[in-house]
This record gives sequence, structure tokens and C-alpha cells, in this order.
Amino acid sequence: MTASTEGEGLARLVAVMDRLRSPGGCPWDAEQTHVSLAPYALEEVHELLEAIETGSRADLREELGDVLLQVVFHARVASEHPEDPFGIDDVAAAVAEKLTERHPHVFADADATTAEQVSASWERIKKETKGRESVMDGIPAAQPALARAQKVISRASRAKLDVRDPAGVGIGPQLLALVARAQAEGVDAEAALRQATRDYEAAAREAETASAVATEHSSD
Repeated sequence: MTASTEGEGLARLVAVMDRLRSPGGCPWDAEQTHVSLAPYALEEVHELLEAIETGSRADLREELGDVLLQVVFHARVASEHPEDPFGIDDVAAAVAEKLTERHPHVFADADATTAEQVSASWERIKKETKGRESVMDGIPAAQPALARAQKVISRASRAKLDVRDPAGVGIGPQLLALVARAQAEGVDAEAALRQATRDYEAAAREAETASAVATEHSSD
């Protein structure tokens, strides 16, 4: 697929969304808001993760498209704001500017030869530009607990903080300890749990089938 074809595809998606959202378009699309669309964005991201971990290339392409649709949809809704409108070009320009700003080793004269140096530079620039007072600022409170725990531990580790964990022997502290172990071993705790759950589900389905077969035979 050429770059021009990719550009044409994005332009067509924006045009289709504009038609759906405009008078004479789709009644459902026309009444959506950022709030009403939020659950769909979360669902599509989860489906994208599923495609990355277990799907085919076709699945990945489809789910990436569904995530892109959410971005385009939200940008179209945002363009209608009466006081502070912005569109998809503004969103793209802002993220391009952010990438340029946070990669001074590529677009300026800074030095960074390892992934660790790049990560440290990224966090430093983000803290400066966003005016954050703590390395913990900006971690979404609504993020899944396991993933959020690993993000908190990762931030503390990168900042080389001497964190004294509160004593505890309950389930929560034990889970946090496992997340800390995952972080230390370079394992994505959320992804690992998803895979373990899939394995357990597959085993449960096999047990379910075996139980059904045994029941059928016992009734003969």
C-alpha cells in the first residue's frame, strides 16, 4: 500500500464520518457525544489488544480501523463545539508536534543512543511541558488496576525512588508484589494475566466438553 493510498483512505474515512454526522445522515451518529462514545473507545482498544495477542493480520487491520474510527468520530464531534472547536487535522498536528518535541535526539541536537536514554528524556520533557510536580501525575485513575499498578511501579523505578511499601499480608499487597516481580522481570502483568485467563478458559471448555460426554455415556 503506497503512502498516497493511505492518505486517500484517511480522507475518505473523514468524509464518510462527515456525511454520517451531517443533516440527512445517520440519526444515531448525529446524537452521539464524547461521553456516549467513551465506552465504545474502551471496547475497541480491548478488541485491538485481543487481535494483537491472538488474532490474524486481517483481525489486526480491522481492529486498528475501529480504533481509528473512534479518533475520527471524536474529532468530528469536537469540530462542532461552539467555543473551542478542533478537528482531525488539529489532533494530528498536535501529536506530530509532541513527537517532534519529545525526540530531540532525532529532530534536534540532543544525544540518546539507547532505549533507556530515550525513555528518560521523554519523561523529563513531559514533566517539564506539562508542569507535573510528581512522576505519578498523569497516570489514569480509571486504568485497569493491574496495569495501573505496574505503571506506578515502573514510574517509581525509573525515578529511582526508595519506596517503603506499607506492611500488609492481604490479597492486595500480594497482588502488588506479583506486579512488582513482573515489572522487574520485564513482563507485562496485564498481558500475562490475559494469556493465563485464556489458557484457563480453554481448559475449562475442555473439562466442560469431557463432562458432557461422560454424562451422555452414563445415561446410555
